Amino acid sequence: MNLALFDLDNTLLAGDSDFEWAQYLISRGVLDREVYEARNQDFYDQYKAGTLDIHEFLDFQLKPLSRHPRRELDAWHADFMASRILPIVTAKGRELVRRHLAEGALAAIVTATNSFVTAPIARELGIAHLVATEPERSGSEFTGGVAGIPCFREGKIARVEAWLAGLGHDWRSFGRSWFYSDSLNDLPLLGKVSDPVAVDPDPTLERHARERGWPIISLR
Repeated sequence: MNLALFDLDNTLLAGDSDFEWAQYLISRGVLDREVYEARNQDFYDQYKAGTLDIHEFLDFQLKPLSRHPRRELDAWHADFMASRILPIVTAKGRELVRRHLAEGALAAIVTATNSFVTAPIARELGIAHLVATEPERSGSEFTGGVAGIPCFREGKIARVEAWLAGLGHDWRSFGRSWFYSDSLNDLPLLGKVSDPVAVDPDPTLERHARERGWPIISLR
């Protein structure tokens, strides 16, 4: 059996679901545009530069979830999927996922974006397993905190290994393992798999990929 891992934002999506969720809440008036829009852009720029403080960002990202009942959040998310996400799901990304699944690979999306935002996207893509940053919950409602290790940088390796262990697997369970990503922030997990693939990579990842002879592809 093989393992196929996919980053989500700017990889299977031609955009960033984290960024778009905050912009969506701003567009609805849920978040104050003057206060939040500049911060959202600043965090996104830090992520792309590899300088993001993940805990500072998660405080920004997850706190709004705690201010609204889950039923309201779910209704907003359904509209967010239709208006913001489906237009940026790439056909080539869907085909890549289908190919790995047809070959019998164990597949998962591995993303720093929280599971409230990304679980419906994983379902849309036909991927049963999601390894993501987990918002803390009290019952069905969100507290605004994060549960466990954020699924970011080296945290992606820890979260993937915990997920695999829960299924009775480890890295040695697989003949080959792929990870597809666009971001320098994913260099730790890219270095862990047998088959790292740079997808529409940022300049730092592109340089690393060329130096190491990793495949570089485009899903746009």
